Amino acid sequence: MEENKTIEQLHRERTMKVLRLMLYWVAAICSLWTSPAVALFMGIALALTIGAPYTKSNKRVSKYLLQASVVGLGFGMNLHASLAAGREGMLFTIVSVASVMVVGVALGKMLKVNRKGAYLISSGTAICGGSAIAAVAPIIDADDNDTSLALATIFLLNAVALFIFPPIGEALGLSQQQFGTWAAIAIHDTSSVVGAGAAYGEEALQVATTIKLTRALWIFPLALVSTVVFRSKGKRVAIPWFILLYVVAMLANTYLSIPAEVSGAIVTIAKRALCVTLFLIGCGLSLGAIRKVGAKPLILGVLLWAIISVVTLLVVM
Repeated sequence: MEENKTIEQLHRERTMKVLRLMLYWVAAICSLWTSPAVALFMGIALALTIGAPYTKSNKRVSKYLLQASVVGLGFGMNLHASLAAGREGMLFTIVSVASVMVVGVALGKMLKVNRKGAYLISSGTAICGGSAIAAVAPIIDADDNDTSLALATIFLLNAVALFIFPPIGEALGLSQQQFGTWAAIAIHDTSSVVGAGAAYGEEALQVATTIKLTRALWIFPLALVSTVVFRSKGKRVAIPWFILLYVVAMLANTYLSIPAEVSGAIVTIAKRALCVTLFLIGCGLSLGAIRKVGAKPLILGVLLWAIISVVTLLVVM
């Protein structure tokens, strides 16, 4: 009887292992064709229900795939267009980015949020959401738990902003210019900025998109500052080579007259790769990490978002 029970248990375990592998590969392939937020939440759902396989391999692959994705996204940037679009609001951009980083780190300490987690949430709020987190995470050597929770917080707030910003803008009587500026600074990810701008009007869309793309340039100085802030004692500052390659890609796209089809294909591949990366990062989250951190990252993200939204609204009005 005991032997039969053992064989039955082994059979059940093997069945579960096969099921886990099947679901993992189906979800990984599907993540290629979903949005970054959906890909991340698919990975988290898999990790928190039946568990994700290949935990060590996922972490190693996601690290390098994340860096390659960031470099690929550089081929979608044009230096002249970004600088020209942001020339008028350059001072406001500098002040807002620096202020959000300082306030975010300070609030993180008050709320006792993990230092790296608070830094990632602040980076995503200050610049361009998931893209900034993706660029900074490898530099500060953030683990999958910190990265997953930071991304989940930012994506959740993005989804909320996409629906509530246009009605608020209309209720306050914001002009197309005012709304575009407000959305570009107060909404995290470029995709949500574009969505909110398009819902408000053609001019708002154009203003919001150009200002947001300008803010994306701040990934580079933020990366350099991050390497200094998070360097290990006794070690020299490590150069974030993938960020330098990101800048090279941007310069190549600006000056080398790369055919739009080629640069567009590279950016598309990079976006698909980023979705797979976020799925793998989500697979690394654990229930233990969520219990340990609690709701603090979400509270931090909401507070930062509320501060930058209100302050920016007052400025543009």
